Amino acid sequence: MTISEQTKPSNLNTPPTKKQLWFAAIKPPMYTVAIIPISFGTALAYAETGIFHLNIFLTFLLSAIFIIAWLNLSNDVFDSDTGIDVNKAHSVVNLTGNRNLIFWISLVFLFLGLTGIFLINYWLKDWTVLWLIIACCALGYSYQGPPFRFGYLGLGEIICFVTFGPMAIESAYYSQSQSFSVSSMWASTIIGISTSIILFCSHFHQVTDDIAAGKKSPIVRLGTDLGAKVLTISVILFYGLCVALTLIKILPYNTLIVMLTIPFGYHLINYVQQYHNQPQKVKNSKFIAVNLHFFSGLLLCVGLI
Repeated sequence: MTISEQTKPSNLNTPPTKKQLWFAAIKPPMYTVAIIPISFGTALAYAETGIFHLNIFLTFLLSAIFIIAWLNLSNDVFDSDTGIDVNKAHSVVNLTGNRNLIFWISLVFLFLGLTGIFLINYWLKDWTVLWLIIACCALGYSYQGPPFRFGYLGLGEIICFVTFGPMAIESAYYSQSQSFSVSSMWASTIIGISTSIILFCSHFHQVTDDIAAGKKSPIVRLGTDLGAKVLTISVILFYGLCVALTLIKILPYNTLIVMLTIPFGYHLINYVQQYHNQPQKVKNSKFIAVNLHFFSGLLLCVGLI
């Protein structure tokens, strides 16, 4: 099943099969949030320095996927503790009925991810990337993990922007060049925004459950109508930054190939504006946002290379 197929509204009269529930629980499309920042940071380092280490790139990519698996599973565990996922049929904890098993499996994925990062630092004889990724993991934990649960305060998008934007991309950049770049810091904001848009869209269909659990998500605070307008501004800001960063020569003009994804952004804006207050339909918006994030990130990488 392709990412694009996930954007199609499901038949509301047909209950999902066990296979469909497990697919939704594992969230394969969401692993693009690991692939794109590492690829973008690596491509940016190559564009600016001409350096590319394939073994480091592939190891970093696999490690990032393991860390996202840890985040997804641990978030399911922490959400089950608060009861916010009581109506979420595709929660891994609800599907297995074993909260402790999922928690320990998530820690195994975290260990595997950090082991890969440790290996990269060993190759580099430099521990900078390890500390950056540990900081990313700490921020990721603070999103849903006790006692912080910053996501319940509506801070999830900020955490998402920082971790999957500047921190992840600078880490990938440094792993290739062993240096930091001011221009890469500015360029990383583009990926930070597109990643945060995915999380923002995931709140529209959960307003009732979020309110019941005391979670002050941005959509709970704003309402779905104003939230749809904020989403529109965010998508426009994303493309505006892409243009601005090329005009001031932080990104090469080739990266304007990203404008080919404007139909994804237009589709996302229209879809959410139309269905923002219809939970069963608007929940598909996060998959449209994944399409926007993945294909825009991919084209930005192509432009850099």
